[in-house]
Amino acid sequence: MKWLAIAIVVVVACGGAPASDTLSKRLELENRVTMLWSQIREFRRDANMPLDPPRNFVFQFHGRSVQEAARVCTDGHEVPPRCNDVCSISDNICDNAEAICSIADELGKGDEYAQDKCASAKASCREAKQRCCACSAAAPPEGT
Repeated sequence: MKWLAIAIVVVVACGGAPASDTLSKRLELENRVTMLWSQIREFRRDANMPLDPPRNFVFQFHGRSVQEAARVCTDGHEVPPRCNDVCSISDNICDNAEAICSIADELGKGDEYAQDKCASAKASCREAKQRCCACSAAAPPEGT
């Protein structure tokens, strides 16, 4: 009986987290991805954009960083007051994209669901930043 107790202690100590804990953590992370991605879709709706970016556009962002996707406006870009809403939405989308991609990295390259949502989020970030920059470029100078 003493040997059985020692064997159980060794198995538990060496075996790491039980499979159910690992699965639970994975599901928790994937649910977080889904929630953040759903928020991006709501932001896109608020900006009068289609809920999802075009699939061919999403494909372009596999393997790119969120920072690269967000790099649209010129350096020193200042947001005129009339563009605050669209630029704020683009910042929110890019923040969510960063969080999604961080979780996708944690889940690994083999998690197709999370990796796809990461690419979609980066494409949304890019589209939203393009709208922000276009709005800013079209805005009349202040005081006119």
